[in-house]
Amino acid sequence: MESKSKGTGGSIIAALCILIYIFALVQGAFRVYLSIEQQKDFAKHEFTTAENIAKSAGANGFASDEFKSQINEALKNFKSIEALIITGPSGESAFEKKKDYAINYVNVNTPRFKNKFGLTTNDLVRPLPDIRNGNIKGIASIFDYNELLRILKDTLLIILIGFALSFLTMLLQLLLGKQEKPKGEMIAVPVPEGRQKEVKKAEKQIPGTGPKGLYSPRSNIGWEEYTKDRLDSELHRCSATEKDLALLLVEFSDINSDSMFKQAAEEAVNFFTSRDLLFENNNNGITVILPGIGFDIAISRAEKFYQRIIEKFPSGYGTSSSLCIGLSSRSGRLLNADRLLLEANEALKKARGDSRTSIIAFKSDPDKYRAFIASQN
Repeated sequence: MESKSKGTGGSIIAALCILIYIFALVQGAFRVYLSIEQQKDFAKHEFTTAENIAKSAGANGFASDEFKSQINEALKNFKSIEALIITGPSGESAFEKKKDYAINYVNVNTPRFKNKFGLTTNDLVRPLPDIRNGNIKGIASIFDYNELLRILKDTLLIILIGFALSFLTMLLQLLLGKQEKPKGEMIAVPVPEGRQKEVKKAEKQIPGTGPKGLYSPRSNIGWEEYTKDRLDSELHRCSATEKDLALLLVEFSDINSDSMFKQAAEEAVNFFTSRDLLFENNNNGITVILPGIGFDIAISRAEKFYQRIIEKFPSGYGTSSSLCIGLSSRSGRLLNADRLLLEANEALKKARGDSRTSIIAFKSDPDKYRAFIASQN
């Protein structure tokens, strides 16, 4: 139930983080839209102001210093309008808030608005009826860049809150995962009498104080004692990320020396690619943890590994009884290492006694498993 509650908690936090990111993007987009609409309103209002100034000041002549001064002063105070082109009896006059930003000249003296991203001339043209050949045209910015900067800062802050929440959740899961390492007693597994000599050899290599280092010198893969801890850790990680995990128990029945076992272990490392996820199992077996691998892919990998072994060592593994594989997978369930090992061991037992195949897979029904777990609480 503890693992189940942690998995549910992780899913809730993940969903909350996704909602935070979506909210950040939606509010940012909506505020940008409102800012653009507000800029359009500013542009209409400011253009009307510019029109009125042109009508009143233009009566004294468009070329007068007073007229030019009033138009330029108005442009400085405008929030949206960037430039104006005013036509009168003596031709066209251009006025810009920033020089060469919104206007270029054709044929030296003919001003034209630039076709530039972020600028618009939409509805910003009107006649000046009391002035011969008079009209006024404007171009405005559709963005308030100061407001856009505030929106960007607020959006990034919300996203950072989501990242911080996600990071803290992963950190807590990591710390709690370290605290949950099983501390149960190691129990020796009985072996057939014919293998007692090999077991004694292995015991000589393992000091009474327990394994030392990451890998066993006998096989150069992980010590058997580390299997459950690593499997529990990988199960927690896969549960948190909604990934599958498969477990293979491989047994080499014809192995009769440490050198043969080391060679077989190295072949397993070369095939499954990760030495850190391979562990000794009893005296002649290997446990393989495959994070992110589902049930069907695990069966395919087991079949290919079996074929590779019997082709590479035809004299030692040429019969169906020489190499047996039992496997199981998480299959979307919340379970611990003991349960998954139990299922894979049951499959391995059946593989030993099945004359038709050397690979047996334990396939669970997630719904029935959840109902079984619920009935135990």
